Amino acid sequence: MNRWYGKLLGFIAGWLLLRHPAGGLIGLIIGHAFDAGWIAPGRAAPYRVLGLTSDASDAEIDQAYRRLMAQYHPDKVAGAAPELRAQAEKQARAINAAYDRIRRRRDGRRRS
Repeated sequence: MNRWYGKLLGFIAGWLLLRHPAGGLIGLIIGHAFDAGWIAPGRAAPYRVLGLTSDASDAEIDQAYRRLMAQYHPDKVAGAAPELRAQAEKQARAINAAYDRIRRRRDGRRRS
């Protein structure tokens, strides 16, 4: 899915704030950076959480997910210190979110 609204809102905001056509151009560039994921890389980096690249196969994604969940699953550290448990839960949530995001993207690409 190609996002476009960041460019439009950036253009309008830049034009209105700077009251000059160059402001619109600056806003357009900033909006494009948001749409492309340059400014908010946390949302666009689920492969990095799993330690993979975007050209990884489905089998590699599943294998990395299982390996990381076996390592960071909260039940594995049930007897550990509370801060270690909290860290493992946080990491497990990040791994699950990244895996779900990759799955949704790939399933959506197959349906199109």
